[in-house]
Parts: sequence; C-alpha cells; structure tokens
Amino acid sequence: MALFASMFALLPNWLDPKYILDHYGDSYGGWIVLAIIFAECGLFLFFLPGDSLLFLAGFFSAQGKMWAWYFLLPALFVAAFAGDQLGYFIGSRVGPALFDKPDARFFKQKYVHTTHQYLEERGSFAIPIARFVPVVRSFMPIVVGVSDIPWRRYASLDAIGALLWAVGVTSIGLIVGRVAKEAFDIDKYLYPIIAVIIAISFIPVFFEYRAAKRREASAAAAGPEV
Repeated sequence: MALFASMFALLPNWLDPKYILDHYGDSYGGWIVLAIIFAECGLFLFFLPGDSLLFLAGFFSAQGKMWAWYFLLPALFVAAFAGDQLGYFIGSRVGPALFDKPDARFFKQKYVHTTHQYLEERGSFAIPIARFVPVVRSFMPIVVGVSDIPWRRYASLDAIGALLWAVGVTSIGLIVGRVAKEAFDIDKYLYPIIAVIIAISFIPVFFEYRAAKRREASAAAAGPEV
C-alpha cells in the first residue's frame, strides 16, 4: 500500500484526486470536480485526473463527504457535456489552423492527428466511445468541430458519451463506496483502487498505440506509392 501512496505523493496536489477530495470535498470540492471535468473535456487539458476523479467523487458521495448522488450525477453530466460543446465550438472557429499549431510543452500535434485518425477510422461511433480513451477524449470535441459533422448529430452522440462516462464511472464509485462503508476500511485500499482505475483507463490507449504501429509497419512494407 505504501508503494501506491508514494507514487501518488509524487503528483502535484492538484493532480492527486484523493488529495483534492480529502481537503475540499466537504466544502467546495464538488465545484472543483466540476471545473476539472469541464476543463479536461473542453480545453484539451488531457493530463487532468478525469477517470479517477469521477470514481472518487462517487465514492466520497457514498461516504457522505461529497454532494449527494442525486445532485452530483446530473451536475457531472452537465459539466462533461458542456465542456465538449465548448471544445466543438472552439474547433469550428479555429478550423484547420488547429492542425498547424506548433508543439508546446503540453500541446503536441500527434494528439490532434491521433484523434483525427481515431474519428476517421471509426466514424460517428467514435464520439461516445472516445470518452473512455484518455487524451483522445480531450481532443475529440475540437477535431469534430473542424470536421463536417453537424452539431445536432454531434450533440446527441456526445450526450450518450457523457452519460456513459460521467454518470457511469461515478456510479461505480458510489456502489464501491457503499459496499466498502459496511465491509472494510477503504482507506487502506483506496490508492491501489485508484491505480487500477488509471491502468484500466489506459488499456484503450495501449491498443490504439499497437494499432498505429501496425499501420506504420504495413505502410513501410508496402513502400511508396508509384
């Protein structure tokens, strides 16, 4: 357990979901969670702890240390959905210039191009599924805004994704929190649980990376087009 605690101790406090909710959950922690979810979805801040924060928000709610579930779940849905709509709006205004933006400390062109390829290969179905893929979910709204997908179609698909992700992951935290409250001392296992959630969230990234490597290998084997 000490190993997992040490790993999270290396993070700045504003990236440690347990620290955020431990210190602010009883007061304005709910607003901080909403702001982080909104920013990760709408401002391509992919390094924010979205998945683990949703789970812990639900967990802390079940423990009575966060907003009640009947307020928390709708609020998180709105934050996730509204963040993506902002991202779509930015993409529709910025347009192709987004793909010419130079690399910065956090912004890398490969993030945009990976997301664009993800959308091209999977079509509209990629919009709700992208919610569960770190990095991709932060850039998907902006890339869709650049594309020719109508806003109404995007909004309906995005609402499904927001429901499955924001409400779904938080509900899992609620269930675990309620069971743990009666069964065992959850504080001993919380950091390992968070680590597992983070590891699971990066499984799609791993498969996407492998698929990209296969495509590169196939293209290299095929040689240049004549």
